[in-house]
Amino acid sequence: MLGEEHSLTNDFPDHLNTIAELNESDTEFAKKADKYDKLDKEIRVLELKDAPISDEQMHQLKYDRSELKDWLYQRLLQAE
Repeated sequence: MLGEEHSLTNDFPDHLNTIAELNESDTEFAKKADKYDKLDKEIRVLELKDAPISDEQMHQLKYDRSELKDWLYQRLLQAE
């Protein structure tokens, strides 16, 4: 769905405490989470503007977001 938010807290509501703890205690997690949130926002803005970039560029942004999300999720699981 276009413009759908995929923030960590939105997609992983069962891990809210762990997300908050890792953002405080793990600088690598915090940096990647921040990068993920910025990338997600960029994608949503582009989608709502009818994606004024090429399909290849949009696919790359979404791929980058999914790679970050996978890393962050694995880190969440390790922390629990």
